[in-house]
Amino acid sequence: MSGVPVDAQQVLAVFDREIRRQPQGGGDADGVEREPGIVRVVRAADGWNGISWCDLDDLDADAVIAAQIARFARAGLPWEWKHYSHDRPADLPARLLTAGFEPDPVEALLFAEIAGLPREVVLPAGVQLLPVTGAASADLLVRVHDEVFGGDHSVIGRNLLTRLEATGAEAGDVAAVVAMAGDRPLCAGRVEFHTGTEFASLWGGGTVADWRGRGLFRALVAYRTRLAAERGFRYLQVDASADSRPILRRLGFEQLATTTPYVHA
Repeated sequence: MSGVPVDAQQVLAVFDREIRRQPQGGGDADGVEREPGIVRVVRAADGWNGISWCDLDDLDADAVIAAQIARFARAGLPWEWKHYSHDRPADLPARLLTAGFEPDPVEALLFAEIAGLPREVVLPAGVQLLPVTGAASADLLVRVHDEVFGGDHSVIGRNLLTRLEATGAEAGDVAAVVAMAGDRPLCAGRVEFHTGTEFASLWGGGTVADWRGRGLFRALVAYRTRLAAERGFRYLQVDASADSRPILRRLGFEQLATTTPYVHA
């Protein structure tokens, strides 16, 4: 299925302005720090911390990088420099490596106009979708993420639950869902609603190994697309892994850039 074509330069410019330069989940008093060429998020250990936007073309890039390392060392928090392929200067990745950063896997930055995406949820027999509304369903989402992606994703569950409890599942800036076969969670994902912008974003979506290829990933994309459409958003954005990228492209998403998290060793 082909979606509505997007203007790459225009969409990236709006995305940088509305999302990367205005990180949500709290205002400036809640950990968003700005200085020339940098937008930095310094919150609690359960939240995301790092560099959300940069443009260092007219600055001493190495000095700015050193200042960020020092700032997060003082904070004592895990963090990442989230680099996008259109960030400046062009040699920023090499400078980050020299400064002691290590790159995580590259992800494709995908976008689609919601108007061109499928919204019909088609599930295999015996599978139902369970919206995440409290601690029990948040734990199911964490179970899926732990099984699919490896590691401990309890921080995602805690952050999700805190946000849902603060605003309610119907009116908040995030929604999540788990595909269930009886008591077993099979696939889970979240959608972030970036209030005051044109963008919603998809996260997670992993499916347990023995249920892959049965349409669960597509069903969760359609479900979350419908939620974003109902709230009036124009675009959906995804940081897509190599596994999910082909499915999303077939649904109508376009790759406009890449993004790489750089973690300081």
